Amino acid sequence: MAKQILIVDDSPMVRRMVRGSVETKTDWQICGEAGNGQEAVQMVEELNPDLVVLDLSMPVMNGLEAARHIAVNAPNTALLMYTMQDSGQLLKEAEDAGINEVITKSAAGIDRLLASMRALLYHPPDKIAHI
Repeated sequence: MAKQILIVDDSPMVRRMVRGSVETKTDWQICGEAGNGQEAVQMVEELNPDLVVLDLSMPVMNGLEAARHIAVNAPNTALLMYTMQDSGQLLKEAEDAGINEVITKSAAGIDRLLASMRALLYHPPDKIAHI
């Protein structure tokens, strides 16, 4: 069965870019897209994805708040934060929220994002990693 991925970003352009890249992988499937954290929390309950790719800064509910809810309600779902933000404080907050990995959009090309997604889908880490 294909690995299920939920993309959560308030930018339709980013969602399209991630979707387009993932769809080239025959063993993965995008099960949904959300434009804010509140939608993401609801969609995780409905869709039960293997991985959620979350932006940090979004309207209604940001990625950290959404991750806290998802980590409690769907503990087997891997969480990857894909954001423009880069700070030690964010890493600490992300770890506390249950996020498995943080990747900065500016530092990581799509190949790096896909490699991190693959690692989380097939070999989930115990602790947060940062690229």
